[in-house]
Amino acid sequence: MESPLKLDPHGESLMQQFREMLPTLKLLEQEAYEQLHRVLDEQDIYVTAFEHRIKSEHSLAGKLELKGAKYKSIHDITDLVGLRVITFYTDEVDKVAAIAKRIFDIDWKESVDKRKLHQLNSFGYNSLHYICRLKTGGPRFELQMRTALQHVWSTIEHDIGYKNDVKIPNEFIRQFNRLAGMLELIDDEFSRLRLVLTDYRRQVQSLVKNGHLNEVPLSADTFRSYLELHPFDRLNRRIAAVNQAEIYTVSLVPFLSLLESFGLKTLGDVQDFIDNNSDDAYQLALSHLAITDIDILSSSAALQYLCMVYVLKHGDGRDGLKSIFDKINGESDANGMLADLMLEQAGTQPFIQKKL
Repeated sequence: MESPLKLDPHGESLMQQFREMLPTLKLLEQEAYEQLHRVLDEQDIYVTAFEHRIKSEHSLAGKLELKGAKYKSIHDITDLVGLRVITFYTDEVDKVAAIAKRIFDIDWKESVDKRKLHQLNSFGYNSLHYICRLKTGGPRFELQMRTALQHVWSTIEHDIGYKNDVKIPNEFIRQFNRLAGMLELIDDEFSRLRLVLTDYRRQVQSLVKNGHLNEVPLSADTFRSYLELHPFDRLNRRIAAVNQAEIYTVSLVPFLSLLESFGLKTLGDVQDFIDNNSDDAYQLALSHLAITDIDILSSSAALQYLCMVYVLKHGDGRDGLKSIFDKINGESDANGMLADLMLEQAGTQPFIQKKL
């Protein structure tokens, strides 16, 4: 197959060398991809895209037509095989780079960190470029690492022809540079915010672990941390002992919206909710389970009885019970019948209040 562009004899020689190398390049492409992909998975590093390719003859011919004379042999061209890893955050680019340094041999003279060039109009090209070789040897290949925003900007620039040979008026160049600067700031701020939130979660976990619950707002993240303390286990064991039942584990996160609807604002409020209602929740469970032969209970049993006690104490009666079942089971007419049954079995429990 002839190249689409006219090459001089040296360029044609390089192109022929490329064609003869194709089987080796295909093996290299697959091996390099698999090695890096495997370690990224092992390290739980999420990437938004992982691209790999062998340079096309058309692309190579364009390169050789422009600057083929600088290459003595096809082995001097370092991007015949290319890998590109796209991450969400700038710090993840550095993590991918650290892995690449460990599993590949890096040609540092040919590699470049374009992020350090600080060119005002280069945001989309601020990739980290490593020229690599497999530890077992063979041709070199290029590994590009960039963030998703850098990649999107680079694609947009290419699509609208910003980098072509047409002279761009200064007013448009200025607009491009302003947008590039804004995106670079956004890229950095996303990474900074991620670090801040990670630090906040660590602080919350420390507060929870040390029992400073009143200082921790109730949220999905903090509730999960609180559940690691197993705050409902004691009541679950008391309830299970009624029928010597086994307990199987389920998620308690669906109850969060229910607790919030009760007006609980902090984990301290949740702990008070447990402390103030546990004995009554046990009595309610006893009145319900003592007349059954149920021998398997979910780990949500304690929290469910606590919620039922709470609404009965506040005089919400059948409607309150049905609201509980609707939120944890999904809305259904059957929840009304279940509410009637629980209200009947609650009987004359002293904590039950009736609305005037």
